[in-house]
Amino acid sequence: QVQLVESGGDLVQAGGSLRLSCAAFGSIFSIDDQGWYRQAPGKQRELVARITSGVSVEYADSVKGRFTISSDNEKTTAAKKIVYLQMNSLKPEDTAVYYCSALARGARFWGQGTQVTVSS
Repeated sequence: QVQLVESGGDLVQAGGSLRLSCAAFGSIFSIDDQGWYRQAPGKQRELVARITSGVSVEYADSVKGRFTISSDNEKTTAAKKIVYLQMNSLKPEDTAVYYCSALARGARFWGQGTQVTVSS
């Protein structure tokens, strides 16, 4: 089992920046990938960025060059693993609920979500 706790969502003006944090607890050594998805009203949940096997990074085309996903290895312990999503040059179309997610032993786990609202 993996528990995920997100933080950092906020209201920001277009062009601004935010950093989201995701802390994973539990069987973190079983995590194959950890990353961020988002869901805007009336739209399907979509991948934003994820790190696979602690090395490979994948981004949605819509956020390439603006968002950066990273792991905080200094704060990672045997029971906790932290991943950040640095979001720069935010656009109104980035408005969504952002969910942290982890794939572990074939099961996908989700956080409760954090709201990001970008005003024009």
